[in-house]
Amino acid sequence: MRNVGVREISRKTGFSPATVSNALNRKRGVNKETAAIILRAARELGYDRSNHITHINFVQARKTGEILDEGTFHMGVIKGVERAAREHDLSIIFTNMELGDRQAAAREAREIVNDSSSAVVLLGTEMAEEDYDLFRGAKSPFVVVDGWSDHLFFECIVTSNENSALRAVSYLIKMGHREIGYIAGSYRIKNFPLRERGYRRAMREANLPVNPNFRVEVGTTVNTAYESMKAWLATNPVLPTAFFVENDIMALGCMRAMTERGIKIPEDVSVLGFDDLSFASISNPPLTTMRVPNGEMGELAVKTIVDRMRSPRDYTSVVHLSTTFVERQSVLRLV
Repeated sequence: MRNVGVREISRKTGFSPATVSNALNRKRGVNKETAAIILRAARELGYDRSNHITHINFVQARKTGEILDEGTFHMGVIKGVERAAREHDLSIIFTNMELGDRQAAAREAREIVNDSSSAVVLLGTEMAEEDYDLFRGAKSPFVVVDGWSDHLFFECIVTSNENSALRAVSYLIKMGHREIGYIAGSYRIKNFPLRERGYRRAMREANLPVNPNFRVEVGTTVNTAYESMKAWLATNPVLPTAFFVENDIMALGCMRAMTERGIKIPEDVSVLGFDDLSFASISNPPLTTMRVPNGEMGELAVKTIVDRMRSPRDYTSVVHLSTTFVERQSVLRLV
């Protein structure tokens, strides 16, 4: 049978894609006459329910919100998922899963993984290793974006964290910086240790010492990063000539605290971020950063689902997407 989608059935019957999807999945809320028309049209068009999903379930797994709530990363992923879903005639539903309530999350996860009518794009930014157990044995086509499990094999689309941080810090070294600090988030998502490893690797390859006094741990929202940096600066520390920051949200809060303290950026301290969130180009000064291809990650997640359905295989893959270096005015050349 040919690959017939919900939208094609919708056009033929005149019913909305949502109604068509509900009818095909025998869900309540569709009257018998409407369901009969839709199912008859599906048969005539050659719709094969046994090997066809009707929608993408975009699951945003939220643990504390300390990373997701203020960032715009996930919005880019969603736009990418929407673009690719339209291309493949798939509708989208959204599920917000609160991982803090383990029992509720477990019930919700069971419903998600047992829904054979949907494919799942799971945003794993805030997920820890134990959270992936909730999705063990998923029957639905399943792709994780911005996250991965070390013990379970899922299709994953991730950022090349370590190599991107290596490139960022290597740029600072090329600009003449030798005393380079590291601003780390107090809430440790799985991406952050890899970025720190890239920082340390760049310093090691350049035969530069990593000064523990230049590692500053801050909150992961703009306000908590600001308060943490403000408190650290109040101790009158010796400053490095540059900081690499684990993400742009923290960079913004720290830059605000530095500016209030009378520290000029980049004249006194250079700052380099990670993500290239929407505000990075309009911060003061505009932030040099590493652009993460979040929209492309969303698109690739949907394409991966479609490809695996068309050509099943007995292994999974973790795809690392590179970042793009974005040079602005927050880094001073010393040589």
